[in-house]
Amino acid sequence: MKFGIQHPNFTYDGQGAQIIDTLTTLARTAEQLGFDSFWVMDHFYQIEFVGKPEEPMLEGWTTISVLAGLTSKIKLGTMVTGNIYRNPAILAKIGATLDVLSKGRLILGIGAGWNKQESRGYGVPFPPTRERLERLEEAVQVIKKMWTEERATFNGKYYKIESALCNPKPIQKPHPKIVIGGSGEKLLLRTVAKYGDACNLFGSPETVKRKLGILREHCKAVGRDYDSILKTKLTRVMIGEDGEMIKNIVDGMSKSMPPGMLKEFMLYGTPEEVRQQVAEFSDVGIEYMDTSYGGPNELASLKLFGEKVLPVF
Repeated sequence: MKFGIQHPNFTYDGQGAQIIDTLTTLARTAEQLGFDSFWVMDHFYQIEFVGKPEEPMLEGWTTISVLAGLTSKIKLGTMVTGNIYRNPAILAKIGATLDVLSKGRLILGIGAGWNKQESRGYGVPFPPTRERLERLEEAVQVIKKMWTEERATFNGKYYKIESALCNPKPIQKPHPKIVIGGSGEKLLLRTVAKYGDACNLFGSPETVKRKLGILREHCKAVGRDYDSILKTKLTRVMIGEDGEMIKNIVDGMSKSMPPGMLKEFMLYGTPEEVRQQVAEFSDVGIEYMDTSYGGPNELASLKLFGEKVLPVF
């Protein structure tokens, strides 16, 4: 199993010029510890459950572009790009440029987009769910064509390009991995089966196992090799050597949630306990885990995970 780190919260990164120093330290530390990738969210407001909308939020593609020049090995991506925020042909051009300038380190995370509040705030059209999912399916096709064909043409319901140039092409061949994020069973996982290089799922081992079973059925229906799709999982991690302290925090969080809900989005406990939880996801088919720490102790938590959990896998 490989591991990435998602940085979801800029609130604790300092002010002004301090922010890039904090991000550089975090990304370089992850790189040194053997993490495979570094991700930021593609949002304009902070999202619910992470913080208040008014908290700091950097634009994601600008952020990973800067980090490309400050790191040397770690892959970079947005977890995940909201398709409705950018024309997919222009997104393909942005992605190709970043892959070239980072010497082949882009992973394109993309999803349908879901945040109605920030969309309306920025004046971005927010179509109904089905249309957003249909747009995503077309967008992935547009991006692949832009990255692999000399002159790309696509005539879809929502997007049209005509003999479009995208030079230089990405360094990675045939193209950078496209990770499709989300868990919609009928449309989104079908899009993964048809066009995705990887899926990114949420949930407990039981939830993920069920979702992967549905993905397998979609693969059979469209004639796709299920094993050719990388199965990834995004999870929050709360890790510490003091197991009793972690337990007390988790017990307090659990009181405000339905029974079993915490297990759907978080790994928690001592390094040994977290290792066991990671193994449960490996057992149900997860091959790549994107970990999120956040908060003022993010760097310390990252180091503890990198030193005592990551090497086991």
